[in-house]
Amino acid sequence: MKKFAVKTTALLIAAGLGVGAAGSAFAAESLQDVMKRRNLTQQDLLAAAKTYTPTGGRDEFLAFASGGQSGQMIVYGVPSMRILKYIGVFTPEPWQGYGFDEESKKVLAGGNIDGKSITWGDTHHPAISETNGEYDGQFLFINDKSNPRLAVIDLRDFETKQIVANPIMKSEHGGAFATPNTEYIIEASQYASPLENQKFYPLEQFNEKYRGAVTYWKFDREHGQLKADQSFSLELPPYSQDLSDAGKLDSDGWSFTNSFCTERYVGGIEKGRPPYEAGCSAKDTDYMHVVNWKRAAEIAKDDKNVKIINNHRVIPMEVAIREGILFLIPEPKSPHGVDVTPNGKFIVVSGKLDTHVSVYSFEKIMDAIKNKRFESKDPYGIPVIGMKDALHTQVQLGLGPLHTQFDSKECVAYTSLYVDSMVAKWNFCEGKLLDKIAIHYNIGHLMTMEGDTTKPKGKYLVALNKLSIDRFNPVGPLHPQNHQLIDISNDKMQLLYDMPLPLGEPHYVVGIQADKLKPAVRYKVGTNSRTDEAHPGKVRAGEEKTVREGNKVTVYGTLIRSHITPETIEVEQGDEVTIYLTNLERAQDETHGFTVSTYNVHASVEPGKTISVKFKADKEGVYPYYCTEFCSALHLEMQGYLLVKPKGWKPEEGAQLAAANYTETDYKNTLKKVADTQAVIDQVVAYITSVNYKAYPEVVALMEDATDQLGKMPDAKAKHEAAAAKQDWEQANLWAEQVWQYQVKAADIGLRAKTFLEQKGAK
Repeated sequence: MKKFAVKTTALLIAAGLGVGAAGSAFAAESLQDVMKRRNLTQQDLLAAAKTYTPTGGRDEFLAFASGGQSGQMIVYGVPSMRILKYIGVFTPEPWQGYGFDEESKKVLAGGNIDGKSITWGDTHHPAISETNGEYDGQFLFINDKSNPRLAVIDLRDFETKQIVANPIMKSEHGGAFATPNTEYIIEASQYASPLENQKFYPLEQFNEKYRGAVTYWKFDREHGQLKADQSFSLELPPYSQDLSDAGKLDSDGWSFTNSFCTERYVGGIEKGRPPYEAGCSAKDTDYMHVVNWKRAAEIAKDDKNVKIINNHRVIPMEVAIREGILFLIPEPKSPHGVDVTPNGKFIVVSGKLDTHVSVYSFEKIMDAIKNKRFESKDPYGIPVIGMKDALHTQVQLGLGPLHTQFDSKECVAYTSLYVDSMVAKWNFCEGKLLDKIAIHYNIGHLMTMEGDTTKPKGKYLVALNKLSIDRFNPVGPLHPQNHQLIDISNDKMQLLYDMPLPLGEPHYVVGIQADKLKPAVRYKVGTNSRTDEAHPGKVRAGEEKTVREGNKVTVYGTLIRSHITPETIEVEQGDEVTIYLTNLERAQDETHGFTVSTYNVHASVEPGKTISVKFKADKEGVYPYYCTEFCSALHLEMQGYLLVKPKGWKPEEGAQLAAANYTETDYKNTLKKVADTQAVIDQVVAYITSVNYKAYPEVVALMEDATDQLGKMPDAKAKHEAAAAKQDWEQANLWAEQVWQYQVKAADIGLRAKTFLEQKGAK
């Protein structure tokens, strides 16, 4: 008995059920020894202490970074700077089956342009949904610069639910930016082009036929969808529009979009003309576009005020001018960032070829508009407000100012200095420089915690540096990006951490207080995660089936530790095969994956989720399928076979499946193992029920899942007892083994619950 108990314990440990190792012996090495060995200073230790998150600890903030040329998103914690997840958005992401199961393929298809599937993207500017100008943690939006698209990510499960393509733009950089109550998501074009789809005009007609635009996408919060039929655009001159921002509080209802190349220069080194960089930076100033978007939304509803271009409502410039919803203000040469202050009273603009940041007063802008105090009109007749009439102040910060974020401290802002490779801290009310810190190197965007809302949180700043050069171990000519964490809680900024980011080129990051996010840990059984609706292919345990209609074979299956049902799928060569799979697990993180050898399908099936994969069985043969996510001790045994039979194939008469030679002794040994394992389960249950486990929702959920596993045992027990009565020792032993499998899975869950309760000090 003792020997067998040892064996059982060993099996449980092999199944990942051990509750902890015996006490470890630590080397007698002091903190001073470590500091000396690693050449660390007291300042290094202080920085480490500020970023260290103990095992099992949680970050105060979560950051959502664009993935640049990967077309994805990156999620990491602050201050630990630990990467937590990649989110597939515009490009396939194999781990999560994004782009390989039918549900995600439909999402990606929403981003098709002119009927073409686009398998890469250039994500730039994420935005989190807002309520009253504050992050609400419900939705995340991101743009694709190269292929003018926007995506919606639901933060209840961190999955992309929608992609829309802009119907009139050929490129964009000024997205995504949310209005204070997420009424609209703003998307501004980048390089001017004809607004008509696939319409050619020569560059000689650039001024007349090429246009910029800003699109206001209507967002339906209830359904988590951008509504194309309720969205509209504003026609703009053929300047290169850039970033945008929505007004807030005092300036709510207005939006601001800057621009460059207002010279309307067209390069042509092939024709002996100077390149774009010369012609597009010749003037001392460019233009900030000031738009009354609330008034524009009303105007766009009237058919008399719009042109329908590519089935999209566009307000022409002449209407915008007539209705008084579009104005221009000169801004420093080649501006990049345009950022509204938390109080909504000022708009901060940085010119890449200037040394100043310019702070515009919204009050002064409104006064100029009210009194029709314009210094001129642009070539298209748009009123231009004089720069001096709109400025609050200008502050000299350094070379190459780009982007600005804000602190929780009143009037305090931070601006990236690209050429200087520094971050400047300054006061936008008094127009005074406060501090500077060097970074490594050539900073683009920067991010403070909730720094573009009405209530920034302060504490930390992340510098998004374009070059890392000497910061990390060399990994070839292509270096990672460097996100540097900076402590801004005191008067002087302190650099804390260098974080390499090896996915694409992250352009911008938004950070949100972690406790504002309420992500789910499981789906309701049978959910299509991309629509949040019940999946038509869902089934429960015992409802699995295979249906044939002509040459179409549909499989309705389930996944649960440690088997796929069905375990054999038989089709004929040429059949169209659709496989629906529902994950029956209820425990957190018990994800299963699914793939079929050589058929280029993959799915990540989180607890409760239903997915489908579809392919044509175009060649005869034997194709294993298996669970791709390590889910249990018998993960490798979670497999099956797709058998693609030649047309007309018939089985040999009397053929039988492979089998082992089990005896009555084998059966009795298995029963003993079942009994001993049950004793372990009883001990765990006794502990859990002896404390206040119901006070912990995480444990209650685990217990429900463990009970579900144990609830499957009676059926298997009846089968092994019936087989034993007929002395069918093979079936008796195998069904008894299945009882043990249910026990192991229940014990796995129970021991996790026990460990959790012990760590929480349950009473």
